[in-house]
Amino acid sequence: MIKPHGSDELNPLFVYNTEQRHALLAEAETLPSLLLNSAAAANAVMLGGGYFNPLTGYMNLADALSVAQKMHTVDGLFFPVPIVNRTNDTGIKAGSRIALRDPNVEGHPVLAIMDINAVETISEEQNNFMAEKVFRTLDPKHPGVSTFSELGNTLLSGPTQVLNYSYIQTDFPNTFRTAGQIRNEIAEHGWEKVVP
Repeated sequence: MIKPHGSDELNPLFVYNTEQRHALLAEAETLPSLLLNSAAAANAVMLGGGYFNPLTGYMNLADALSVAQKMHTVDGLFFPVPIVNRTNDTGIKAGSRIALRDPNVEGHPVLAIMDINAVETISEEQNNFMAEKVFRTLDPKHPGVSTFSELGNTLLSGPTQVLNYSYIQTDFPNTFRTAGQIRNEIAEHGWEKVVP
């Protein structure tokens, strides 16, 4: 089987060790928390499942702009769209550790823990640049453009540890698979060609 994108081994950000995950969930209750928007929560689930391999968390502004411009991070890794955590919360500081809470599940449980490497402001010009590159339009009637532009102008980046898969795993138990599970299934069947 071919190697995962960008690395020799798959790098899902989900914490599989139960003891470690429970310890992190307990720690999360003592941390400042951020209620994610749905886009950032979806990105956390995808990071956790290994779909965004080899990313170790949300992209910083330089990588997000570079990916929007040329589909490569600053370091040259191919990536088709920016993977970002945007918010309007301006109280978060670089160097902090925060709990990321799920906007899609009642009670807003902790979805992940993030170590904040950078807190950056996205200008309207930068937002429009990324939106136009990703969606090929700036028409505010386009649902992607509208949603993207409303995510907030503060971008948080840094390594992320994912602690659950939101509602996806429970609401879709017969179809939800992590990247690792999909790769294992392909190997078990001996499939050499797979059409997505």
